[in-house]
Amino acid sequence: MTRMRAGWLWLALLLAPLAQAAVSARDAAGSTLTLAKPAQRVVALVPHAVEMLYAVGAGAQLVATVNYADYPPEAKRLPRVGGYTGVSLEAVMRQKPDLVIAWADGTAPRDVARLRSLGIPVFVSRPLQLDDVARELESLGALTGHGAEAGRAAARYRAQLGALKARYAVRPTVSVFLQVGELPLYTVSDKSFVGQLVRLCGGNNVFGAQLQPAPQVSVESVIRARPQVLLSTGALSTLAQWRQWGAIPAVQRNALYALPADLVVRPGPRLVDGAEAVCRTLDDARARLGLTPG
Repeated sequence: MTRMRAGWLWLALLLAPLAQAAVSARDAAGSTLTLAKPAQRVVALVPHAVEMLYAVGAGAQLVATVNYADYPPEAKRLPRVGGYTGVSLEAVMRQKPDLVIAWADGTAPRDVARLRSLGIPVFVSRPLQLDDVARELESLGALTGHGAEAGRAAARYRAQLGALKARYAVRPTVSVFLQVGELPLYTVSDKSFVGQLVRLCGGNNVFGAQLQPAPQVSVESVIRARPQVLLSTGALSTLAQWRQWGAIPAVQRNALYALPADLVVRPGPRLVDGAEAVCRTLDDARARLGLTPG
């Protein structure tokens, strides 16, 4: 009998590391989400979360997403539960998720509350600062049982941004207006990760001090700011209106550029590629402006 007990004890000790322990992470709303075990059926209601989940090795655990989640290519094959006009909670529930990732700025609060009332754990995402992307990679990795891989992905992201920051810290500063919407006219401040990309690359955002991450501005205020560089997250044609004001230095030197929107405005791991695109663009603008690299 003693030998039998010893055998069971040995087996229990052998299997203990395989047991799935509870996991937890703090979300953008300040709530700590705890799951009894890593999530195996995840519905992501925002594209950047889809990219993060694939980046940490949890792509196989994604069971559905929204219409505009298109990267990586595998994500295009996932069932859709909504789009820009809203989310179908019935479609979400049909997927039997054990984790839903909502977006603080895009998912209706009533939908988040309803999902929680139905017993579905919800992680609220809102990567607003550059390092928030790394933190959310770590959080989603923890919640899906991919903590080690998420740690490596976050470390790579931080290291790549750090290298760019060090390289461009010695470049001549250029003043920048970044347009993210035409009618009405919107830009970004330094409180937004997009605005922080400009600063990381040695740009001085002319509206960087605004309190809102994406403030609405007037045409007159842009003209008064006299930016040396005009950037757009849309097509280059969206900047055509500025060519009628020749007093703007960017217009004088033809320093008008379109940025790759998905890389710049989607706060996922590819934001590093967006940063490189912004930095290259500002270097081209420096050449047009006759500024010697530092």
